[in-house]
This record gives sequence, structure tokens and C-alpha cells, in this order.
Amino acid sequence: MSNIVITGANRGIGFGLAKEFSKSGHNVIGICRNASNDMRNHCSEVLDGYDLTKEESLASLYENLSGTKIDILINNAGILQQDSLSQLPSNSLLDQFKVNAMAPILLTSKILPLIQKPGKVIVITSRMGSIADNGSGGYYGYRMSKAAVNAAFVSLARDLASSDIHVAIIHPGMVATEMTGRQGIPVEESVSGIVNRINELNASSSGKFYHQNGEELPW
Repeated sequence: MSNIVITGANRGIGFGLAKEFSKSGHNVIGICRNASNDMRNHCSEVLDGYDLTKEESLASLYENLSGTKIDILINNAGILQQDSLSQLPSNSLLDQFKVNAMAPILLTSKILPLIQKPGKVIVITSRMGSIADNGSGGYYGYRMSKAAVNAAFVSLARDLASSDIHVAIIHPGMVATEMTGRQGIPVEESVSGIVNRINELNASSSGKFYHQNGEELPW
């Protein structure tokens, strides 16, 4: 049984991952701002009321997790806001950057001493952060923030290469969640692929960019 920490575990992909890992007998610690009843029913422990963009929340969370030996950390929480070249509010860009790019690496850095060796750190990102794959434009804040988090977790993989902690950078696919307006593949299909990628993660795949279906994606 592993201790698995999942951010954004109250809905969507995060909740799907919490449910799947819990069903497999693992100890799941779910982190979010506002816990749902479903989340409480499927997580071994719920830590809610946390804003991972704020230093005080990160410090409080570290204290609450300080007695836990973490085997897998899954940075899943994220936001997507609509923008375009003609409507590009700076606060929207900044909010997406804080949540999607800064929070995952700040959280990982904060609780890194609690992650066991061998251990795994995961970030659920998006192929919309791929520069080579951008054929449609738009979504400036989301694309910029996801490109930034991809870069951060490649650096993390390099920094941890000798420590027996491996890093997975995973695109979940277009998934039918609230974020996508319920368009895309079922959550369960995405979760199954993500779990497979996590299980397969090793030194040779650490720091690479994968679709949940196993395809390696371009930067």
C-alpha cells in the first residue's frame, strides 16, 4: 500500500484518480479548496481549505503532512480561463500562471523532504503547453502556464535524477470534465491511462512528456 497525495481531488480527473487508487487499496490523501462529499467518501484523508498559490497554505499543509511518508505526489489541480488576442486580461494570465505553473512546483519543493525513495512526482499538464504541437493558437494564459509547468518539471527531473525520485509529465487527453464543458473522453478512460503511465515511470522515462495513452509528446 502506498501513500498517495493528490491535489484537486474534489472533482474531475483528480477525483477519478483518488477513487481509482483508493479502490486499489492505497492510502489516498486528497487536497483541495472545497471538499465534495464524494471526495470524502473515497479519500483516506481530506485536507481542504488550501490555496496552493499562497505561502501560508503551503506551510500549513507541510505541517499537516509532516508525519506522512509520501510515495507518490500527484499535482493535478489546475484552471482554464477563456482568453483571446483581442480579450487578454492580465489578471486572467496571472491567475492561470499561479495555479497551473507556480503552485505545482512550489508544493513539490515544499514537501519534497516527505517523499520516500524510491518515489514519484507527477504533474498533470496539457499538450496545449507544447510549442511544437500548437496548430490553432489562442488560449494564451493556459498555453503559457502549461508550457511553464512543463519546463519546471523537466528541471525537477534533472535535479532529482540521482535521488531515486522520478518525475512524470502527463497530458490526460481531452477529458469530459467541468473544465472542458463535458467534452471529450470519459474520466475513467483518462485515469486508467494516467495510472498506467505512473506505474511504468522509471529513471529512463523521468522528465519526458507523455499522453496518457503512452504516446510521447513534443515540447
